Amino acid sequence: MVMTVEPGIYISPDDETVAKKWRGIGVRIEDDVLITKDGNDVLSKDVPKTIADIEALMAR
Repeated sequence: MVMTVEPGIYISPDDETVAKKWRGIGVRIEDDVLITKDGNDVLSKDVPKTIADIEALMAR
């Protein structure tokens, strides 16, 4: 079985407690995890997730 783990943050467009530039956005980082009788394997472990890694990928 494969499961998806999807932590995220979603900021309401009218949330005045948040700086205006961040309102109305959402960010989610997903991992796909293979579950077997012997344990698990994160299938997306090599996908860039840090800001530096994502910026390096986009600069290619």
